[in-house]
Amino acid sequence: MATLRTVPPGRTGRIWLQRRLRLARHAASRLDQKLRILRIEQEHAALLLERTRPVWEERCREAETWLLRAALLGGQSAVRPPPVTRLADVSVAWTTSMGATYPTDSTCVIPEPDPDLAPPSSSAVIEATEAYRRALDAAVRHAVADGAARALEAEVAATRQRLRGVQDRWIPRLDEALTELVLTLDEAERAEGVRLRWAARQQARRPS
Repeated sequence: MATLRTVPPGRTGRIWLQRRLRLARHAASRLDQKLRILRIEQEHAALLLERTRPVWEERCREAETWLLRAALLGGQSAVRPPPVTRLADVSVAWTTSMGATYPTDSTCVIPEPDPDLAPPSSSAVIEATEAYRRALDAAVRHAVADGAARALEAEVAATRQRLRGVQDRWIPRLDEALTELVLTLDEAERAEGVRLRWAARQQARRPS
């Protein structure tokens, strides 16, 4: 928005200020609407974050429990990870809502163990492996929820700041400038009316 120092003089300035005041109020209305929508999305993201956190934490505890059992049954060699030949494949779906881009879903594909490797030494190793698979999937889902919550929180804060800037700074400044200009124009019109009436009386007093 242009600064108030660029206000044209006279009636043109009044039209200029009225137009920008309408634009500022419209912008405030749109920002308020955007903020309300973002807050709804933020609430959904917060609920998802609260649901995924305990699942992730529980999966981690289960995995650690089975790892300890496997180590107690077969020793450290039983739980030593094999050489990594294939990594998990994680895909994240994204969306954009009211200017905020954030993750919405994910898929985590974990490769099956290499058939050429030696089989697990005990059932506890198998259970530990499956438990860590579940923990990884839960971690990915929680990370997506956390990313969405953070992105929406940042957009809500930025939108709130812009709305306050329009409501608390631009609209009052424009409104005040318009009021002052209208008073100045009214005063000038009254002064012009007095001058015209005085000139008319002077003209009437002159001998014909």
